[in-house]
Amino acid sequence: MSDQHRRPRSSGKPYRRPKKDPVRILAFEALRAVDERDAYANLVLPPLLRKARQKEGPEKFDARDAALATELVYGTLRRQGTYDAVLSACVDRPLGDVDPPVLDVLSLGAHQLLGTRIPTHAAVSATVELARVVLGDGRAKFVNAVLRKVAQHDLDGWLERVAPPYDEDPEDHLAVVHSHPRWVVSALWDSLGGGRAGIEELLRADNERPEVTLVARPGRATAEELLGEDAAVPGRWSPYAVRLAEGGEPGAVEAVRDGRAGVQDEGSQLVAIALAGVPLDGPDRRWLDGCAGPGGKAALLGALAAERGALLVASEKQTHRAGLVTRALEGNPGPYQVIVADGTRPAWRPGSFDRVLVDVPCTGLGALRRRPEARWRRRPEDLEGFAPLQRGLLRTALESVRVGGVVGYATCSPHLAETRAVVADVLKQYPDTDLVDARPLLPGVPDLGEGPDVQLWPHLHGTDAMYLALIRRTG
Repeated sequence: MSDQHRRPRSSGKPYRRPKKDPVRILAFEALRAVDERDAYANLVLPPLLRKARQKEGPEKFDARDAALATELVYGTLRRQGTYDAVLSACVDRPLGDVDPPVLDVLSLGAHQLLGTRIPTHAAVSATVELARVVLGDGRAKFVNAVLRKVAQHDLDGWLERVAPPYDEDPEDHLAVVHSHPRWVVSALWDSLGGGRAGIEELLRADNERPEVTLVARPGRATAEELLGEDAAVPGRWSPYAVRLAEGGEPGAVEAVRDGRAGVQDEGSQLVAIALAGVPLDGPDRRWLDGCAGPGGKAALLGALAAERGALLVASEKQTHRAGLVTRALEGNPGPYQVIVADGTRPAWRPGSFDRVLVDVPCTGLGALRRRPEARWRRRPEDLEGFAPLQRGLLRTALESVRVGGVVGYATCSPHLAETRAVVADVLKQYPDTDLVDARPLLPGVPDLGEGPDVQLWPHLHGTDAMYLALIRRTG
């Protein structure tokens, strides 16, 4: 073959195949699922990690691999707002014009540079290699150029450059520094009250990785049994709670595998405990969980009801979630019934129950530690969508409880529009009701405010920001 028909040789370096890094590839896949499918990382990541642990050869994950992948995913999602501000200063176009997969790779790189102890050269080179694998060589060059700019300052240095001064715009300053949308900062500040110290402590707590908390379901398991697990310590407030050390795997606990215990935030446990602890005059035979899915509170309520010989009716509107409730209640030591029903259109007669819990659908702003991506998906207008449902469920609950019985209105949001505003509006229509002081029903729990309702906080109680109002029907 003549020279003129030969493929010309490259004058640059010889082509090198990119090195595949299974940990960073998995983290990238998880972020893409969160972005493309509106999935939640706490649902996407566990099956990806299980699959990686089951592989053979160099792609098989060990505990350190799983821990790094988890940190990369959750750390990137929690600090997304901060990293977007930094990347905006390093990219010569609006971030909205950057392809989402490229932005995910850049965010992963920014987190390694600014949010971990990974050395700078390793963070840049590993992310560029990831870009070569998942994006191609051309876009990997863009990633390399941007990350080298990011690497010029540490996190504090960048915050001085991209966050407005607190004195000029407190909410925007906190939004950038602590990676929360501005409207969420404003709402949390209103709910919390007080000055700068409290809101900063709360926002910092939202960005910390939460502990895994187990619940020992009464009559089926005990906290003492769970404390026999490696590195398990007692819960702070609930007598049924046990906390696992970082890296603790609930699936490795026999009682969890058997359904005798479950994973449940301590704030959620306290809601059930408080409702069960309200003194009643008269019968105490029928309890209702009016929004039972996915079943955590129903399982604890069912066990507490069984101790008194009471029946728990667990109602859930969605069939697949009712299946989860059934699974959570299997083996309950007392009678229970799971039904598929709309909580705003009750399938039971008025006044049928002695105790009723409605843990209403909400924005989930109280669980941002566990679902960090929720802060970026929610919008202020979502509150208007939830409002009619929240009020309707509380009205039904009040009509479903007998005179002298008690209703617990709970929500995993501290937003005043989802908590006190709902209760105040509905009780105007039901004058024959009294608010029960919930604070004495949570003995030992500090910083519960002026009552009678209770708002828990991540930075004060180590729980999700659960809200609870207890209401007695008096006529």
